[in-house]
Amino acid sequence: MEEFVLQTENINKFFYVPEPFQVLKDVSIDVKKGEFLALVGKSGSGKSTLLYVLSTMDTDYKGMLMIKGEQLTGKKQNELAAFRNANIGFVFQFHFLLPDFSCLKNVMLPALKLGKYSEAEIEQRAYEKLKMLGVQDQALKAANKISGGQQQRVAIARALINDPAIIMGDEPTGNLDSKNSRMVFDIFEQLTHEFHQTIICVTHDPDFAKRTDRTIEMADGVILK
Repeated sequence: MEEFVLQTENINKFFYVPEPFQVLKDVSIDVKKGEFLALVGKSGSGKSTLLYVLSTMDTDYKGMLMIKGEQLTGKKQNELAAFRNANIGFVFQFHFLLPDFSCLKNVMLPALKLGKYSEAEIEQRAYEKLKMLGVQDQALKAANKISGGQQQRVAIARALINDPAIIMGDEPTGNLDSKNSRMVFDIFEQLTHEFHQTIICVTHDPDFAKRTDRTIEMADGVILK
């Protein structure tokens, strides 16, 4: 029996400013554990809006969202924040690292907030994630003192620190050159195929999308395929 890590049922969402507009229309998807999924579509198709609903950051929708078999629709914001920190890692187009903090400290922050391990254990885990991504030699440097490609690898290490059920990426290669884009893709591919990490990414990059396990194309708030 397939293990679904994320499921939605008839997700509908409206924007009301400047006038009522339906941005998601009866979106139902199932995502398997260890799947590498790309969300694609033209600007305004609803793919980024869907990602924010899936990530529990946007709760103003109709329908049902489940992650790890737990229904998240209707939960309070503080419950969702705790669930997100424990179960969802984020990688954005811009790395959003704290510039004056060391790379190591940036990676540690979500785990310190979660409070599941001691600070010494978290530091060890952070080093392991940085080593896995080939940037352990940058651990003690300030985040603003390393290259863009290295910064995005540190951001991926930060997303992995709490061993999330899902990593969600919003244009994770959108700010990188082709060499670093390929490197980030290869990291994601390794995470899914070797470590069974589930990854859902919004991307405009057709080369990135076609190499993933599955592509969901959206237009006008509807899944085309």
